Amino acid sequence: MGRPALLAAIASFMAFQAQGQTQAQAGGQKWSKDPTSQCEFVSPVSLTAGPTYWVGECPANKATGFGMLRRRDGNQAGPAFYGEMRAGIPTIGVIDNEGYRVGHFKNGDIGDAELEFQVRMDAFEAAVKAAREVSSRYAKQGNQASARLYEGVAKQLDEQIE
Repeated sequence: MGRPALLAAIASFMAFQAQGQTQAQAGGQKWSKDPTSQCEFVSPVSLTAGPTYWVGECPANKATGFGMLRRRDGNQAGPAFYGEMRAGIPTIGVIDNEGYRVGHFKNGDIGDAELEFQVRMDAFEAAVKAAREVSSRYAKQGNQASARLYEGVAKQLDEQIE
């Protein structure tokens, strides 16, 4: 086997392994798609079932980086996850659903009952970055009302850190 073929085989194996790890990290959760962009992600259980939209980067058709998952029923906004996603899997952040659920993604949801102080702070910091990213995206699209709304969300989340 020549060097290029060997490198291609190694790259394919590593991609296969990474895909398996991503699926394992999702804990067997159901993958969802943004109804508009078709970006794929695993939605935390606390967001409840229904149409969920991703505002953020979507390389390789997987929600990635800081952004927001927002549940919607028609024109009615539902709960939101502000935080970090990796290859479609939430990693850390905050769910805003008439109160905050905070922490790492574990067992299909964000946070757990025994949350360490530093994890709480890290989750809110991720959520602030995410809300600012969402605000910036809306500003670039010329949607100043939504940009202001999510800048306000970022300020509210930031107040939880202090």
